[in-house]
Order: sequence, then structure tokens, then C-alpha cells
Amino acid sequence: MRISEVMTPNAVVTTTDARCCDAAKLMAEHDIGSVPVHESEKLVGMVTDRDITTRVTAKEHGPETPVSEAMSERVLYCREDDEVADVCRNMAEQAVRRLPVVDGDKRLVGMVSLGDLAEHGDDAAAGETLERIKEASSDARR
Repeated sequence: MRISEVMTPNAVVTTTDARCCDAAKLMAEHDIGSVPVHESEKLVGMVTDRDITTRVTAKEHGPETPVSEAMSERVLYCREDDEVADVCRNMAEQAVRRLPVVDGDKRLVGMVSLGDLAEHGDDAAAGETLERIKEASSDARR
């Protein structure tokens, strides 16, 4: 099964010049913890609630701070034609719970989360992926 069959299309996105407070409002409105960042229709970063906390709030920068100052530029992603099993393995290895999904031109076409995998894909694979993510998180804290 391909990721395009289980992903959530039409991901909520922001831009590099948007304000962090606006990105945070998007996360609150949609009950999500991260937002892909695009520029000229290309995926250029990801901003999370943690990014805003550690890179903006903790440094006493204001809510008007541009997303470009808080986002992570190194973005893990998958392609819409990737196999679900391969993406599960990659998510476990990278210890991430969600990934942007791009097309062949690196245009964002959706997001895939562990919830999507469990709901539409393979429950066992999603469960195993989550367990491996938990293990990696525990190991990183030691």
C-alpha cells in the first residue's frame, strides 16, 4: 500500500515570513503539534510547538518573530508513492510521529501520522513504529 492511500491531504501549512504566534494559532485551531513551512510551493522547513517554545519563548523573543527563526530547516519527509512499510520503518528509525508527504517536485501534498497509519493502514506496523519511537526517545534521554 502506498502512502498516498493513507495520508491526510491538504495539510495545514505556513510560510517563512509568517509570525510564530500565527503558526501557534494554526496548531491550536487544528489540534496539531507541527506545521510544514513552504516557500514558492516547495517544502523548506517544519515548525513545531517545541520549536516555538525553545527558539522563541525561551530566548525571550516576541510572538511577532518570523517562523524562519524558529523552524527546523532539516525536514524529514516521504514521497506519496512510498510504500507504507518503508515509511513506518523510516519513522521508527528517525523517531518521528508524523512526516510531510511530497510529490516528485517536492511540493507538499499531505501529511502522514501514526494515527493515519493505524486508521487506514496496518495497525501492527503503526504499533511497532510507535514502540520503536518510544525506545529511541528513552535512549536519547539517558
